[in-house]
Amino acid sequence: MKVPFLDISAGNEPLRAEIDAAIHEVIDASAFAGGSFVDRFEEEFAAFCGCPHAIGVGSGTEALWLALLGLGVGPGDEVITVPNSFMATAEAITYCGATPVFADVDPNTYTMDPAHLHKAITPKTKAIIPVHLFGQPADMDPILEIAGLYGLPVIEDACQAHGAEYKDRRAGSLADAACFSFYPGKNLGAFGEAGAVVTGNRELAEKIRVFRDHGQIRKYYHSRVGWNCRMDGIQAAVLRVKLRHLDEANGRRRAHAAYYDQALCAIDGVVRPVQAAYSHHVYHIYAIRTGRRDEFMTFLANQGIGSGIHYPVTIHLQEAYRGLGYRRGAFPVAERCCGEFVSLPMFPQLTTAQLQAVCEVVSKAVTALA
Repeated sequence: MKVPFLDISAGNEPLRAEIDAAIHEVIDASAFAGGSFVDRFEEEFAAFCGCPHAIGVGSGTEALWLALLGLGVGPGDEVITVPNSFMATAEAITYCGATPVFADVDPNTYTMDPAHLHKAITPKTKAIIPVHLFGQPADMDPILEIAGLYGLPVIEDACQAHGAEYKDRRAGSLADAACFSFYPGKNLGAFGEAGAVVTGNRELAEKIRVFRDHGQIRKYYHSRVGWNCRMDGIQAAVLRVKLRHLDEANGRRRAHAAYYDQALCAIDGVVRPVQAAYSHHVYHIYAIRTGRRDEFMTFLANQGIGSGIHYPVTIHLQEAYRGLGYRRGAFPVAERCCGEFVSLPMFPQLTTAQLQAVCEVVSKAVTALA
């Protein structure tokens, strides 16, 4: 049996009639850039996250960038994040003129280790960005406690954590601000690029609203130098439809993860993801760890099983950040994990037969490569 790593159309097709109707509303209203459809999505997504304000933007990368700008991050500053994230987390820091500084991660959750965070703080530190990797929140209480000692704002990189919870609070409501991506493959995915910043800080929300629209306080009156980061009306309309189904879809992801957990628990040579006691994981990615990764993935592919890697090279070892001066071994936990991660198929519409096929092939791969 062939099992794709991701099947976006399988999620879109059951919602086709709702989505078509929503898009036609936008076309009829000619509200394509910002406008009332974005306003409505912002209200609904803020409520979903349990936060007063949401600001729709063009991508998750823009969300991170504008959140940092809104908090005053600029040239000469340092922002601490983790090295095992998508490049956008660091890029947003760089495009503010600041310098990314990294803290190693917990070996079980793969999220920021508070002990390493404390060691990374310097007089130049201006903000902290923990990443809710793969759909699991970072351990926010100790991170926020450390940030509070130094008077530092915290931004959640929640780009993979739509609907995730930390101690019964939704991602997005845990810090000074949170940033989401609605890239099509995400748990809440648009029909193109889109993102949002969520915050409980009204002043910060207003700054970001101005930044995203060329620095305008009203049309043709510019209080700041901004940029064009508006969310499209069509994306907002699609996201409003999908948001109504997100909890159900996340529940299916969790059920699939439970199936994987049970089926893979007896297989030596496979490290399964751990759901922390504080966490309600939404499994944007179900990443196992295994040795001989390339051969393992080739075996899966030859048996018709799709897989992926998130992420093969830590940010501090990317050529683009060679100038930061980090060397291999600087963050051993993140580096080891990035060398072993294999992401298995994970999307809500997976069938039991497909899950069973994946687990059978994983077992065969481990035996063949032992």
